[in-house]
Amino acid sequence: MPQLNPNPWLFIMIISWMTFSFIIQPKILSFTSTNPPSDMLITIEPTTPWTWPWT
Repeated sequence: MPQLNPNPWLFIMIISWMTFSFIIQPKILSFTSTNPPSDMLITIEPTTPWTWPWT
C-alpha cells in the first residue's frame, strides 16, 4: 500500500511545518492590529426590580 510509505509525504510535512513555524508565523505576529482595543470604562447601570402584576 503506497499510502503507508512515509517517505514522500513525511519530509514535505516537516518542511511545511518548519516553514510556517520559523518564517511565516513571526512575520504574521509582528503586524500590529489596525483596530486595537480601547480602554473603556465599564459602567454598570442600576437595575430596578420587576413588578409582577399578580403579586
